[in-house]
Amino acid sequence: MLSQFYRFLGHVVFGSDPRQRLRIYRSLMAASVYVICICLQIYACWVGYMDERDVRTLSTVIVLNVGAWYILLRSGLNRHFRDPSLTLPQILSALTVIVGAYSVTGPVHGSTMMLLALVLVFGIFNLTARDAKIAGSYTVVLMGLAMSIKLRTDPAHYPLKLEVAHFVLTAAIVPTISALAAQLSALRARLQAQKDELAAAVTRIQMLATRDELTGLHNRRHMMEVLNQHQRRLDRSGHHRFCLALLDLDHFKRINDTHGHKIGDEVLRYFAEQARSVMREVDVLARWGGEEFLLLLVDTSPELAQVGIERIRAQLAHAPLQIEGHTLQVTFSAGLTGYWGNEPLDACIERADHALYQAKNEGRNRTVIDLGPGAELEPLACAAAAAHAPQVAML
Repeated sequence: MLSQFYRFLGHVVFGSDPRQRLRIYRSLMAASVYVICICLQIYACWVGYMDERDVRTLSTVIVLNVGAWYILLRSGLNRHFRDPSLTLPQILSALTVIVGAYSVTGPVHGSTMMLLALVLVFGIFNLTARDAKIAGSYTVVLMGLAMSIKLRTDPAHYPLKLEVAHFVLTAAIVPTISALAAQLSALRARLQAQKDELAAAVTRIQMLATRDELTGLHNRRHMMEVLNQHQRRLDRSGHHRFCLALLDLDHFKRINDTHGHKIGDEVLRYFAEQARSVMREVDVLARWGGEEFLLLLVDTSPELAQVGIERIRAQLAHAPLQIEGHTLQVTFSAGLTGYWGNEPLDACIERADHALYQAKNEGRNRTVIDLGPGAELEPLACAAAAAHAPQVAML
């Protein structure tokens, strides 16, 4: 029960968004500086160094400042800014409050100076180089202005010699912290760039390991992994049947010999693009080798899968390849079969290859379906396939 209460309380105070929770947590942690400042005021008032009215006024300003930043972060309005953490505005606000405390704490005002460094340290890991310079410059200028005013209005508690020492100390320490923050910012930027480069390299390696570089299709090795997954799924469920088709571009060697290998590469890319444009999203096309492609058609029978193959054929006929003043009508032969389980994948692929060989022997630009041993025809599916593809033979 207690742990549930703490989780509920954390949800109420910090919200549910992990990034927002971190931003609010950091902001409230930084507010500990204000707690120190309030305690210092109370002590100064107790020993007679501060007026009670000044303590109430400054403490009220501190509480309102903390509350305003918490509301801004908790409401989500901070997401509309370039830096959702609002690091620089919060630091400038805190520095202003501390300089105000420096101006009203009288004889103990020197003790507030360490809070300036503490505030800057809180932002040292989040500030950009530019923001760090702004925060450092703002601190030195504001402290110099506050010291100048107090020298004239309260010289008894802010003597010239002491304020000169305080200003020199501020002018030496604050820019050092700002410079360190700038260096850390540059280091973060370099590390992020290296991380991005590494991620891009990993992505590239993964692409090379699973994709054919020329066509962008799955390569043969990865396609076998995909087929093994579908095979295991079918073995578990018994209902996830699929079909395999080997597609071979007709007279591809003639294209290479006549137009060169550069045009041949364009033909392969063109075929891959046209095929993917009309395929179902669940189907998978891979470059099997050379001008040969393997097509996986899931949750369908060979007769209905033929409709999908003929859609590719119709797309190629409708949009011939125009390249370097040539018009190339690309066609292909296909061998199609079904995988019904209880057989090695190699046997299914070999059956598709045998059907492809038959299609090429019968004149190319056609599909031969080998239903496999013991498979039965589906009459309605056969009629649909025949309507879409007159040049279909079944073994």
